[in-house]
Amino acid sequence: MAPRKNFRNQAKKEVKPAAVVNKNGVKAEATVAASGGGFSNTKIFTWFMVLALLGVWSSVAVVWFDLVDYDNVIAERAKEFRFNFSEVLQGKLSAYDADGDGDFDVEDAKVLLGLKERPVSVLLREAKEESAVKEPDAVPTPPDDDVDGSQNTDVESEIQAAVPLPPISDGFIPDDSRDEATHPYEDENDAIDMKGELVEKAQPQQTVEESKQYNDQPGSLETKETIQLRYNAEADSVPEPEADVEPEVESVLEPEADVEPEVESVPELEAEFVPELKENAEEQPKDKLKEKAKKKKPKLLNKFEKTIKTEIDAAEKLRKKGKVEEAVRAFETLVLQYPQSPRCRYGKALAEDGLAEKMLSNDMLQKAIGTYKEASELPNATPDLIKATLKKRAERQQFLGRMRGALATLEKLVQIFPEDMALKNDLGVAHLLTGDNKSAKRVYEEVLATAPSDGFAKVHYGFILKSENKIAESIPFLRDGLESGDPGTDDGRFYFHLGDALQRMGDDSAYKWYERGHQRGHFASVWQRSLYNVDGLKAQPWWMPKDTGYMDLVKTLERNWRIIRDEAQSVMDKTTGLFVPEEENLREKGEWGQFTLWQQGKKAGESCRSVPKTCGLLERFPEAIGCKRGQIKFSVMQPGTHVWPHTGPTNCRLRMHLGLVIPKTGCKIRCTNDTRAWEEGKVLIFDDSFEHEVWQDADSYRLIFIVDVWHPELTQYQRQTLSPI
Repeated sequence: MAPRKNFRNQAKKEVKPAAVVNKNGVKAEATVAASGGGFSNTKIFTWFMVLALLGVWSSVAVVWFDLVDYDNVIAERAKEFRFNFSEVLQGKLSAYDADGDGDFDVEDAKVLLGLKERPVSVLLREAKEESAVKEPDAVPTPPDDDVDGSQNTDVESEIQAAVPLPPISDGFIPDDSRDEATHPYEDENDAIDMKGELVEKAQPQQTVEESKQYNDQPGSLETKETIQLRYNAEADSVPEPEADVEPEVESVLEPEADVEPEVESVPELEAEFVPELKENAEEQPKDKLKEKAKKKKPKLLNKFEKTIKTEIDAAEKLRKKGKVEEAVRAFETLVLQYPQSPRCRYGKALAEDGLAEKMLSNDMLQKAIGTYKEASELPNATPDLIKATLKKRAERQQFLGRMRGALATLEKLVQIFPEDMALKNDLGVAHLLTGDNKSAKRVYEEVLATAPSDGFAKVHYGFILKSENKIAESIPFLRDGLESGDPGTDDGRFYFHLGDALQRMGDDSAYKWYERGHQRGHFASVWQRSLYNVDGLKAQPWWMPKDTGYMDLVKTLERNWRIIRDEAQSVMDKTTGLFVPEEENLREKGEWGQFTLWQQGKKAGESCRSVPKTCGLLERFPEAIGCKRGQIKFSVMQPGTHVWPHTGPTNCRLRMHLGLVIPKTGCKIRCTNDTRAWEEGKVLIFDDSFEHEVWQDADSYRLIFIVDVWHPELTQYQRQTLSPI
């Protein structure tokens, strides 16, 4: 023992290593001392092998990293991979066989160091092993239950016109955008006077171009609008599913039932209406759950694909865990092995779709759209797979703005499955998205002839009837459709138009439906019913100039009101008292007219040439001329005119009215329950997203100047990125 002791002491004198705390919290030196040991022959051999292994890692670091601090690299990698050195000495290296060749070598080191990707075969093998561990007693699917082994293909509700991906910088540009000049109903006067969407979160990019034209002025009973239904929510409002959460595959064929918000009692509401709201809010989800339980699981595997179900499941598992790049490679391998397998190709399309979302790549999404088509056209594809694949393809085409392509895909689906009313309903929406109301109307008439209680078809049919100014006829369809509670009916636009139709018929029950729309979360309040909104903005019907922060603009308008008035009168037709009829952007309704200078933040044609002083005054106010959700225009109203109660489309603007020619009596404007009158040379400011109404009962015309400005609480970024209206 003496030589060993002396050797240890000598070693201490020559080199005294720093005390290291082991995993049990005991200093290494103390541990050695406690054991009373120095180096046995075995330990010498052990240290020799450790040094040899460290030498291997040093070589790897030199070759692949070109580093100088080899010791730190080795230490960090050892911590990262936590090698068991006793296994190294015993030759048990299979745990570190990263490339699947049966041994541990430089190629394995490359994989472990992140310098080389793991082979697809290894990934598939591990996925299979993991599945086998979780389901050791899995029973093969019987022939009469042809269900895809992956019971969730992450296919969202197909009723959506477009399932939103995250905003895409410059890639996603619609190839089928249509401006108002080409809309088939541009020159008709029976278009619905309002459009709407879900609440916006001020996305920096809009993937699908929104409908650009709107006219919401206090002098119009009916306004023009492109009838386009938008069902996509903002990209950031749709949370990604967790890696291990697997949604039910039923959503491939039918939409999930929306969870209705909890309904609170409203003091202002009539007593008998409150229980009805609560009853609908509480019972409807239960009905939808019962309906969901009756759904049949889609059969996505054909007979041959059941024999390779394990391989498909392994690749699908990668996709569901969010490893989309690996999933694409895995499915590509399966497609090469089984080129006639529709399920393998469908899985490849889903993986490419997920990769497009991750990469924000238009090209990758287009590739997925092509793969969906390939899968649907392969022989031996099950009917359920064809349906799921083509619906997914149409959805993605709509997302990219390829509305005509999506329409063709849906028409093909209806031809293959003529008895499926849900597909016909989707086809009707596709027609509306292309502006073809007549074709949409024909489709919904066919649906209602076969399924007269179909709520989705009813609300859309009523929507179209109202666009044709068939107010009374639209009411029962809109009302019955909303009362059905069917998926896709609980939409703010339908509450909006039903209430509007009832108001025009003198029916006070309109406010019952506005209240229900508010309770469902579609309206900010019964009074404020705009649908293109940004959350959190100050909401009040009337504003004082000082509260807007736009005092310079207000003072400029009021100081120069006579100049503005004189230029406005110079472009009016002296005979009729209306604006010049050759103004193409002018839309008249009865005894009312307008002359537009700016729309959607851009000058309207050559209008400013006729009123150069007025336009010159406004050039230095970006809050007005840059308001992409507003207009600047002259408005003239003749005696005997009445404007229906209505609301503007967005809460993102305030509306200024400068009085130019105001009769002494008979002209007034109501916003919510507060009625006011104009004064010549004075500015009135109100938020036109609140309900307002106008009367002109004077003996001469009323002339005002309307200037829309950004809501003062919008940030500069929001003003730049919000889409035009």
